[in-house]
Amino acid sequence: MADPVRAPFYHDGMRELQDRFDGRRVADGLEKHRLHFEFWEQDRKLIEETRFFFIATSYQDNVDCSMRSGDPGFVRITGPDTLEFPEYDGNNMYRTLGNIHRNPNVGLLFVRLDGKTFRTRIRGKATIHDSAEVLAGHHGAKVVVRVKCEIFPNCPRYVPDLMGASADVPANLYVPRPGYEPPAPEWKSRDYLKDVLSKYDPHRKRDA
Repeated sequence: MADPVRAPFYHDGMRELQDRFDGRRVADGLEKHRLHFEFWEQDRKLIEETRFFFIATSYQDNVDCSMRSGDPGFVRITGPDTLEFPEYDGNNMYRTLGNIHRNPNVGLLFVRLDGKTFRTRIRGKATIHDSAEVLAGHHGAKVVVRVKCEIFPNCPRYVPDLMGASADVPANLYVPRPGYEPPAPEWKSRDYLKDVLSKYDPHRKRDA
């Protein structure tokens, strides 16, 4: 019996197209055998080693897709179906967080661009946390986003192999780390922005 709290995995628009192209049986089989509510080991490995992921959010007509990145381990699995990640210093538009603030429904995509590793897609409910205890667990975080997940891995056949012969990836210059202060991005020095940075901006405080 379906969990009454969860929305159906397929809505009417999806079903209409499945029926139009004779795909309902395949879709039902994938939902039955691939959709899961606790992380599989392959999900854990991909998520815990990732340097980036994509996140989709929306509120009414405001639809947004963005990327979050950090050192491996910046996304943490904190429960059988729960993960969390830090929000670092950004551009003050708060498009992702603003949408979550009004609508907790999010979509996450974890992908390794090697042409062979299964992707992990997540439909989740997100909440924003800013307690000292939670922030202490993520160096450099302004807030932490926690997501309760429905997990759906799928085929990597269209994922390009961008890693080539080497999996060595240099550390990102802008990711916060203990004992290290990231430099300011170029855009913060632009004439129309440099004098109006947020009073909480770490680079404004550094220069003040």
